[in-house]
Amino acid sequence: MRLSNEWFTALSENESGQLVTVSGRDELTEFIQSGKFKERVEITWKYEGDDKGMPSEALAGKMEEVQEVLRKAMEKDKLSILTGVYTGGEERIWVYYTRTVRVFGERLNEALAPFEMLPLSIYTEVDPEWEEYLDMYEMKEWAIE
Repeated sequence: MRLSNEWFTALSENESGQLVTVSGRDELTEFIQSGKFKERVEITWKYEGDDKGMPSEALAGKMEEVQEVLRKAMEKDKLSILTGVYTGGEERIWVYYTRTVRVFGERLNEALAPFEMLPLSIYTEVDPEWEEYLDMYEMKEWAIE
């Protein structure tokens, strides 16, 4: 299975009507069909946003840095795959599908060790049908260029 780096971006809004930018990964059919990635992990970073609920430029830069460190650590042997990133409404959420939550947690702690304590919360759910991903993927038809 080859992991693509093809992404689309769409705009949505949260329950409060605030703008949310959605980045979704494309070309994951083989991973969904493999049946190996049955668990979903959502990492949420809450922040103080601007008047539109978006992070400052400096904070967005730090979030990108954390995202790249995490993605490299999780995807190096296809333990987990980053499938979506939601930013807006004073939070950024990274969505991963993983083979095992236990190893994901160990690797998460290792990857984030160099950083100061980050305001992250983690939610996990068994999602063998990739329901969250497929719901998000429907937004691709409204992708912005």
